[in-house]
Amino acid sequence: MNDAALDAVKLALRISTDSFDSEISDLMDAAASDLGIAGVTETSFSDPLARRAVITYVKMSFGQPDEYERLKASYDEQKA
Repeated sequence: MNDAALDAVKLALRISTDSFDSEISDLMDAAASDLGIAGVTETSFSDPLARRAVITYVKMSFGQPDEYERLKASYDEQKA
């Protein structure tokens, strides 16, 4: 994913440091792969639905989110 996509995800996470860029990028790639495995044909960050699913996946997987179950259910619904 490109720098603009990374910046968008970092904004959603409320992160301004570059310290976690590698981890966030890995999670973004994992989200795109997971969407592809699920049969989603458009996994480009330019697609609004794919973008929202990637952001939700990263929010669900980054750190130890307080709302993991809600985020997981949201991601699974977006993926479907």
